[in-house]
This record gives sequence, C-alpha cells and structure tokens, in this order.
Amino acid sequence: MRSLFDNLHSPSSLSPLNGEPPGRSAWGGDAFWSLICLLAGALQAMSIAWPWRGWSPPGLAAGEPSGWLQMASLAVLVFALRHAHRLGQALWRAWLFATVWMAGCFWWLFVSMHTYGGLPAWLAVLAVAALAAALALFYGAAGWALCAWAPRTRWLQALMFAGLWTLAELARGRWLTGFPWGAGGYAQVDLMAAWAPWVGVYGMGLIAALLAYALALALPAIVGVLGRLAFPRAQRRVGQPQRVRRAVAARLTDALAAVAALALLASLVAGDRWRDAGLRATTDTGPLHVWLLQGNIPQNEKFETGTGVATALSWYPAQIAEAVRARHSGTGPDLVVAPETAVPVLPQQLGPEFWEPLFALLDASVSPASPQGMGVMVGIPLGSFQSGYTNSAWAMSPDMLKGRDAGFPGERFYRYSKQHLVPFGEFIPPLFRWFTDLMHIPLGDFSRGALPQPGWRWAGQRLAPNICYEDLFGEELAASFLDPDAAPTVLVNLSNIGWFGDTVAIDQHMNISRLRAMELGRPMLRATNTGATVAIDHRGQLTGELPRLTRGHLDVTVQGRAGLTPYAAWASRWGLWPVWGLCLALVGLAWAVRRSGGRRPAQGGGSNPRGAP
Repeated sequence: MRSLFDNLHSPSSLSPLNGEPPGRSAWGGDAFWSLICLLAGALQAMSIAWPWRGWSPPGLAAGEPSGWLQMASLAVLVFALRHAHRLGQALWRAWLFATVWMAGCFWWLFVSMHTYGGLPAWLAVLAVAALAAALALFYGAAGWALCAWAPRTRWLQALMFAGLWTLAELARGRWLTGFPWGAGGYAQVDLMAAWAPWVGVYGMGLIAALLAYALALALPAIVGVLGRLAFPRAQRRVGQPQRVRRAVAARLTDALAAVAALALLASLVAGDRWRDAGLRATTDTGPLHVWLLQGNIPQNEKFETGTGVATALSWYPAQIAEAVRARHSGTGPDLVVAPETAVPVLPQQLGPEFWEPLFALLDASVSPASPQGMGVMVGIPLGSFQSGYTNSAWAMSPDMLKGRDAGFPGERFYRYSKQHLVPFGEFIPPLFRWFTDLMHIPLGDFSRGALPQPGWRWAGQRLAPNICYEDLFGEELAASFLDPDAAPTVLVNLSNIGWFGDTVAIDQHMNISRLRAMELGRPMLRATNTGATVAIDHRGQLTGELPRLTRGHLDVTVQGRAGLTPYAAWASRWGLWPVWGLCLALVGLAWAVRRSGGRRPAQGGGSNPRGAP
C-alpha cells in the first residue's frame, strides 16, 4: 500500500527515515506521538533504577536497573523518529523523550532545594524542569540530525543513531562541568556487565542504542514477512520487478544487520567469558578488613551545632574506639572509613579535647601482633579563608603520629581534595548567585583538588578516595591508572546522599559505583551518611550492604586488585576521546554515504533532495 501512496505526496513530505507519507489515520498525529515519547521517556528513567518499592514488574526489584527496559523504551523513541515527517517533529520528539527521562532520573533534586533549602516548591519544580529541558537539548539535536543526515540504508541509520545518541550523552557529561547522571549505560550494569571492562559506560550505551534501533526495525519487519507469506497474491498484484529487487536487497541488508545484532545480543546474555577476558590482566593483592561507618545524621541537623554536629563529633570517635577494642580481641579492621563531611567543621575549629583522644586511640591500635595498627579515613572540610576551602578526606595512621611535637600533625596526614565539584552546591556558576541566595543551606565556593591525586598506601593496598558524585566520572578515576605500578588497588567513595532523602538517588548512586568497579576492575568501598553503604567487588557484585537510614558500621573484607582492564588502559591515556572519535566516525560514515547518493526513497516515488525535511 505504501507504493500507492508514494506518488500522492511530494518527496519532502515523506518520512526522512523510512520514506513513508504522513498518515494520521494509520499512526496518529503529533499529540499521539508526543504522548508515546512522554511515556517512553518515563520508562527510560525507571530503567536506571526501578523507583517504586510497592510494585515492580516480574523479575525486577526496587532499585534495580533494567537493561531490557532501557533498550525497549529507546526503541519506542526510534519508532517515533522513523514516523516523523519533518525535522521539527524529530527534534521535538527526541527532546520531549529526553526531558521526561532527565526529570525522572533526578527529580530528587527537588528534595534538596525545597525540603532542605527552603526554596518555594513551585520554584524548585521549575528549576528541576529547566535543568532537564536544557540537558535534553543535546538529545533533541541528535534526533534532528538523524532525520536530516541519515542515509536510506537501515544499518547505517542504526550506526548514525547510536553515534549521535552517544555524542549527546558525552556532551551532557561535559557541559557546565558535566552532569551525566542517569546515562543509558547505567541501566546496563547487569545485562551488559561483560562489556564494562572493555568499553565503559558510554560504550555500553552505544551498544544499547544499536540494539534499540534493531529492535525498532525488527517488529515491523517480522509483521511484513508474515504478511507476504499470508497474502502472496496481493504482493504480486502491486509488485514490480525493479521494486521486488530493491525489496529483496533491503531485506538481505536487514538480515545481515539482524545477524550482527543477534551475535551482539548473545555476548550479552552469555558474556561471563567475555567479562573474564576483560579482567584477565588483573590480579589479587590480598585482603583488606574494613569498617564502613554510616552515621544517619538527619540532613536538616547535620550542620547544626547543638544537634547534628554534636552527634557526629561523639558517634564517629566512639566507632573508632570500638574498632580498636575489636582489634585487641583479634576481630578488628585494618581500616575505618567515615563518610563525606563526617567531621562537619574545620579541624582548626576543634580543640585538643577532640583530637588528642582520637590520636590516643590510633596509638592504642598498635600491638605486637599488628605493629602497623589501624588506619582511619574521614571526610572533613579543610583550608582557610586565605587559602580557600576544599571538600576533603583525611587519612591517618599511628606511624604518622610518631615523634610529633606539641603541634597539630595535620601536615603529616594523607589528604585527598575533591576535584569534580557540584555546580550550585560546591561552586556557584557565573550569573547564578541570585539563585543560590534563595536557598538556606550551607553552600560554598570550594577550591578544586588536582587530577589525578596519589593514593594512600596502607595495609598492603593503594587506596584511592573519591567524594560524592566524583565516581560518576569514570574517565577521571581512570587517570590514576596511567602507571600500572602505582595504580589504586581499592577505590573508596565517601558520600552524603542525605540531601536527597530516602529516594531512588541512593540506588542510582550505588549502581554508578558498581559500574566504576566493573570498568576499572577494582573493589569499591562506599561509606555514606544515609546509604547506600556497601562493599562492591571488582566484578560489580555487592559483598556487603548496610540497611539505609540506619546508624551503624558495615564489617567487610575486600580483595584488592592490581593490573589494568582494557578500559582502564585506554581511558587512563586518552580519556573519553576514543569514544568521541568512534561516534564521530560512525556519524561521518553514514553522512558520507548519504552525500554519495545513498539516500533514496525506499520504494520509488521520486528522489528526496538532501536536507529535505
């Protein structure tokens, strides 16, 4: 039937991707497709971590990612783009999909701005929507470019879509210092685990985009084949030899693309060997016994002198004392880790009455059976008005206290200072001071730490801290792996997700940490204020977890790892530039084919001029 309609419409009115004329009766109008894209964007957000605890689809639990749901929802967008008849429609549909996706991923920013920041609810909603809409422009541009530049060949369309979509993800990860939270690859942390040590989160997202395009093509193709089998005479009545030859060639191309997609899919379903190959160059460096502390101090009290500050300054030292007593009984840890800003004030604001008992505990951890004693890593703000302030972690051990005089030994401690700061929280972008002044929360202009920073050698391991959402930037963590002999053997994340309440942000951040562990082939320890306080092995599996919103410590032993995964090897040298280059090459290839005449109407009906909407 399409061949009959083709000559009733001008070439520019045909769909840029499939050559079909507009047909409201067949596929609905703009309102229909807008609703479809809205629903698909919501499903994309849910695929990153299922948000509802009361109900979940079969095989999916609250907080878990779903790679299948992510690809299916993205395939719905592809289907909508393939039925766009104007470039403006493609831009709108991709932008609407991404806006809902973004807002659904980080809606919990509302909690920090309204509940804890005192921002009026309507303004907090507007701020989240504005951020989502701004970030979605990258994806809207990708949808526009796909329909403007794609050739007729479907497998090249799939390559161009995957390249453009991943370029949008990469751009979102860099604009305004980057906010790639909720990138599609994080939904694949389980389904595509085999690919993590090879290509990282953006490579996994590119593969998912390829499969989503194949999925969008598969169902109509299957329906078409069944229709030809069921009604062969009808096909002969409207068929022509030349058109039949074109159709056969198109089907063969689609079949080859389907075979490639199936082979790729097989590597996902049965990918243990592929993942093990990516981890083959890593080796065990021995155990590390750790206590991970979770203070569960309410965020509205955390920086209040009479409540949260007092609780922190008493509870965390008490946990360190308990760990020392456990060491004397032979069950204590090698290391105690307290979360981001566990000590919520500057060290110079605390007198000897706080520090000296803590130092005495470290000295008391030394014994003939354990001459090195116990180490402590704690989140704390550092600096001064003159030198600037940093969001930092201090690590200290008994050997750092030996031979000290009456002065404070802070210069001897290992120091890590956060490098990737949170916009509006830890630094204020130009022209936005007015916005942050509307909120009543402790915001500051922190100074950045260096990239990379050396790790802390302790208990036979090389520990590399990162703070808050720094583990969202795998390429920055990978910078510490340039020298394999000095590369970290254990990653340590110190966070405070209490700003966002008991929301899906906790689950999303845990899955981010899991993917970093898989990419780099290292265990990840997470000490947080409210959750998720967990231990993750080098394969991305949880080996211990503390219930969220509880106060206590997680007693766990992890195995450090040395050696490099393929991802760590190339990302430590070149960052994400290989991914940028690959995506640009895919887009350039498809565009070149189009320029050379590869873009023709699928079933006759005249030529479609380049750039026609």
